[in-house]
Amino acid sequence: MKENTKEHALFESSPIPLAILRLALPTVIGQAILVIYNMADTFFIGLTGSDAMVSAVTVCTPAFMFLSAISNLFGVGGSSVISRSLGCRLTDRAQRTSAFAFWGCLLTTMLYALGVWLLLDPFIDALGGSDAAVHAHARGYLIITVVLGGLCTSMSALLAHLVRSEGRSTQSSIGIVLGGLLNIVLDPLFMFVLLPRGQEILGAAIATTLSNLLSTLYFALLLRRMRRNTVLSVRPMPGMFSQGIPSAVLSCGLPACLMTLFENISYAVLDHLIALNGVAMQAGLGVAKKVNMLAHSIVRGMAQGVLPLVSYSYASGNHVRMRRAETLSMIISVALASACMAVCLLFSEPLITLFIPHGTQSVHCGARFLRILCIGGPFSACAYAIISFFQAVGCGLRSFVLAILRKGLLDIPLMFLLRGISPVFGIVWATPITDVVCCVVSLLMFFSFLRAHHPQPAPVPALD
Repeated sequence: MKENTKEHALFESSPIPLAILRLALPTVIGQAILVIYNMADTFFIGLTGSDAMVSAVTVCTPAFMFLSAISNLFGVGGSSVISRSLGCRLTDRAQRTSAFAFWGCLLTTMLYALGVWLLLDPFIDALGGSDAAVHAHARGYLIITVVLGGLCTSMSALLAHLVRSEGRSTQSSIGIVLGGLLNIVLDPLFMFVLLPRGQEILGAAIATTLSNLLSTLYFALLLRRMRRNTVLSVRPMPGMFSQGIPSAVLSCGLPACLMTLFENISYAVLDHLIALNGVAMQAGLGVAKKVNMLAHSIVRGMAQGVLPLVSYSYASGNHVRMRRAETLSMIISVALASACMAVCLLFSEPLITLFIPHGTQSVHCGARFLRILCIGGPFSACAYAIISFFQAVGCGLRSFVLAILRKGLLDIPLMFLLRGISPVFGIVWATPITDVVCCVVSLLMFFSFLRAHHPQPAPVPALD
């Protein structure tokens, strides 16, 4: 095992725009591919002409995305601790951290999959799948993607985080892109060729699970190939519970986990409230959320790509480089999210009809939902970048506060409050309003942190 000097040069001496480009561009592409393959699922299912199938995927999304919450708990936390350890030249601690993150994610995912299996039917009803047709489709989808395939999904995402922590953003993103592209190819094969008509949901679930399995195998082979030139290790070792590693990983990863968890809870509440108005509206909302995810994927890719650079710079004491890297990445994220907002506002209905070519009510409502949701994009981008920054520098409490503020603490009460004003569209307005509030609070906390860590000027020598 030895340090990779190429990646260390990227962290320490490369121009900041170039470092961000090399670290974030592959991650942004990888995250965009994830959203595209998520959209592909919805697109192919939309071809069936069944609102029940589209709604079933919408209902299952929070349960499936909870796997991301688990991988973020150990992946984001582990990545932050590994990068900071490398910044302090503590390679043994980085190795032990990767082992703890790997086994922690594996065991937690297994427990979650078991829980879903034991409580499957009431769990689906709680997510908004009480309609008989929706429930039946959702049941098969969750069994395949979470109970049987959940381990592949969470482990591929975790390994992507760990590989990225050393600055290997391209290798990490190849695994993500591989899984996404395979899913796009396998979807129509299983949905319309191999399985009989009416089993399209099962076909989509099998395609998703197989693609994540192959992505996990890619990362396993990658770790084996670079085992002599990496600090990463998945071997269980007693030292992975020493040096404060578990608490450091969990304190940094918990905000990322909770942000994903509360995001899923928030969407589940939103789906449940909209479902009371009919399956067509629920289908329209599901597609609107999928389209709106593209802006969030770009922001998430920027934040995940820059996190190792910010962590390394902070731990090594180079706060000027840390500040410049974070500021530039934030500006880029907000600009890209603003461009996505403009596209969604101008072409909302054509974007929805890509996925729901039938049914005027679901298309019309989906277009209105999309126009409302996309308004919060630039504000959410700014807040997300700052939350990721606090995770990178180990400020778990600040990122925790912002994470629960962004999703759960404000938007769920607002949904019920605004529901009294507008029974359908008022519920959706809770999301952009919360994004604006969280953005303001995030900026205040960010500038407060920068003032506290402003480089001190060198003392002026006294005159003789």
